[in-house]
Amino acid sequence: MISELLTQIESYVPANVLIWFAVSSVFMFVGTLIAIPIILMRLPADYFDVRTPRPWMENHHPILRVIGHVVKNVVGAIFLFAGFLMLFLPGQGVLTMLIGLSLIEFPGKRRVEAKIVGQSTVLSTINAMRAKFDKPPLIIAPD
Repeated sequence: MISELLTQIESYVPANVLIWFAVSSVFMFVGTLIAIPIILMRLPADYFDVRTPRPWMENHHPILRVIGHVVKNVVGAIFLFAGFLMLFLPGQGVLTMLIGLSLIEFPGKRRVEAKIVGQSTVLSTINAMRAKFDKPPLIIAPD
């Protein structure tokens, strides 16, 4: 039965594509296990508090600021896409998507971030991770 299923899958998808998916899945899983704790530990406790302004690169040359914003949005889109894939593949999908959302700029972004992080399971997971590294818990503004 399993061999029949694999034969059907290989008839639609070449074997090298399946191997590429498997290798990239392992790479994303290991990468997120390393990157997500580093990123979450570097965030200030009030990062998701919508009452606190978060200007980015405001004191830099306008050309550097534009380049920085483009790079930040591209990296955020990659994290968002990888997080979406991790909902179906191994990895920390929701946290990876949250990091991607925090990098991308769009209207109402801060409210969306605060709503996602404000979910009790997400917030408790992040704060437990931060507590292991002696970092203060995240502050979420009340609605």
